[in-house]
Amino acid sequence: MPTHGRWEDGGVSVPVQSSVLFASPAASSGPEFVETPVAYDALVLASFGGPEGQDDVIPFLRNVTRGRGIPDERLEEVAHHYRHFGGVSPINQQNRELKAALEAELATRGIDLPVYWGNRNWEPYLEDAFTAAANDGHKTLLVVATSAYSSYSSDRQYREDIARAITEAGLQDRVTADKVRLFFDHPGFVAPFQEGVDAAVQTFLEQGIAPADIHVLFSTHSIPTADAERSGPRDVDWGEGGAYVAQHKAVAANIIENIAAVAGRAPVGGGTVPWQLVFQSRSGPPSQPWLEPDINDVIAELPAAGAKAIVIVPLGFVSDHMEVLWDLDTEAMESADEVGIPAVRTATPGIHPAFVSGLIDLVLERVDGTPAAQRPHLTALGPWYDVARPGDCENVRLGFKPAAAGIAP
Repeated sequence: MPTHGRWEDGGVSVPVQSSVLFASPAASSGPEFVETPVAYDALVLASFGGPEGQDDVIPFLRNVTRGRGIPDERLEEVAHHYRHFGGVSPINQQNRELKAALEAELATRGIDLPVYWGNRNWEPYLEDAFTAAANDGHKTLLVVATSAYSSYSSDRQYREDIARAITEAGLQDRVTADKVRLFFDHPGFVAPFQEGVDAAVQTFLEQGIAPADIHVLFSTHSIPTADAERSGPRDVDWGEGGAYVAQHKAVAANIIENIAAVAGRAPVGGGTVPWQLVFQSRSGPPSQPWLEPDINDVIAELPAAGAKAIVIVPLGFVSDHMEVLWDLDTEAMESADEVGIPAVRTATPGIHPAFVSGLIDLVLERVDGTPAAQRPHLTALGPWYDVARPGDCENVRLGFKPAAAGIAP
């Protein structure tokens, strides 16, 4: 694959890409959409990872914050979230269940593609997954990451992880690795959220609460505003918050617009249920601007806005991992109790059949080379690119590192 120059990171020398690093021939030139069929022979499920016992918590958090020089005393401030649940993050078990569900869906459709699983921050690691796939004789790999939106941590960092893992495992000449497109507005991802909002709103309506008094809070992870502004292709004016905020708002608006279609209550249509995009799980220093408003601050203001019910939608999350269980089910629910407003938190996609089926549909887009015009999407922002555009999702602090599934830098 075409490259030029070298780049050094921690003593590891890797190629600097002039096209798309470690890509299949169909994706190597960097088209926005790969409309040529590719004979993939294995899938790699890539995720964040999490501790599975009290002794794992601090080592895991060191992995998450590697390179930032954060002392263990400060990591303990976050560790208590995990320790509250026995030191076990639910995310690894959720990934085991998702892997099994994907394998079952593939078998049902008669598709012979083995699924390997690797994490960014805990065992099994991504490099282990690539090594296992290569040792089993698989060369043309397609990565499915458990993240739907554009940002450094949810997109580019996964692509950097792919490049790093392949390099550190010494597989540069043995495998290629593409990645399915970001799926924020794919029907399979949105359907579980739509069902949850429909059911929650319907329940509150049946309790006699007017649509205008039911406030829907779409919650996602806060990120540094500088990173948000650099999310998505740089040649597009996404507005405040970059593509990251634009994508969330587009999906949230679509869900609100479609409540009436399923709930069967005409007054709900036309966007008459008030909604807002809110943020959670901020972890940066106070001096660094992060996306706002925080969900708990918004809940505190809802009585003055006349709210009689709250629907909390974890729109930025694929499964019920720690930031859903703690930040929403614990802290946000406590905030709702403090202001005396009933609240319900809707489900994440998890292993919802529509989500699992949708992920396999995304795989088949690349296997079949489905034309972009035929790819399903629920907002005007989709379908998203197969190959990330130059400069997409830069991390201001870290700069550009080699990344797979995208054009340099």
